[in-house]
Amino acid sequence: MGQRIEITTADGTAEAYLTEPGAGPGVLLFVDAIGLRTQIEAMADRIASWGYVVLAPHVFYREGSAAELAPAGDLRDAGAREAFFAGGVMDRVGRLTPDLSNPDTEAYVDALLRHATAPIGVTGYCMGARLALRAAGLRPDVVRAVGGFHGGRLVTDAPDSPHLSAAGARAELVFGHADQDASMPPEQVAALAAALDEAGLVHAEAIYPGAPHGFTMADTSSYDEAGAERHFTELRGLLDRTLGQVVQTGA
Repeated sequence: MGQRIEITTADGTAEAYLTEPGAGPGVLLFVDAIGLRTQIEAMADRIASWGYVVLAPHVFYREGSAAELAPAGDLRDAGAREAFFAGGVMDRVGRLTPDLSNPDTEAYVDALLRHATAPIGVTGYCMGARLALRAAGLRPDVVRAVGGFHGGRLVTDAPDSPHLSAAGARAELVFGHADQDASMPPEQVAALAAALDEAGLVHAEAIYPGAPHGFTMADTSSYDEAGAERHFTELRGLLDRTLGQVVQTGA
């Protein structure tokens, strides 16, 4: 349904998956720590089938191509997901600091808007939820919806903590948190909600019962069908509320 394109950034060229069923509002999809792959493309295609132009960038382009960084085996096999993450995946996540990812996000938004209409939505998974939240603060002029699912470390003590981006945002936000997720414990969920309240934003946070971290990803052993389908329902509702009028009228 889609195609791979290239996006010029300040530090090089990032490949991305673009799927566009026709003219419509844009959705920027930030990948999980595993990266851009067939599963992400399938998710992007499903969102595009609702009437949106979806762009999923390879955020780890500095580390290698999407193909070079992709898992060699089947992450649904016993122990395979854990072995893959033990191979330095979180190191490259840690190297994607805001001083690098923020300018990248600007480039991704601009690239999306060359194919889609504004305003746009952003959805992110795992570490991509952090990028999605930051995008709302970086581009309040166009970002009207943010979805974050099984996101980790959305609230930290650092001066660049993702939740602080809410102060400059103008989006509605929906978060679906994994049950008993050590990377996003209840106190961080509460702190995120408090920050969004203080910013005067419309938002919703939910803990998906029984859903492990990574529950949306059907190509891994963390997949939870009930949680994944709930996420699609809540994400579509968010996009339709905030961007749906644009879809219906073409305005």
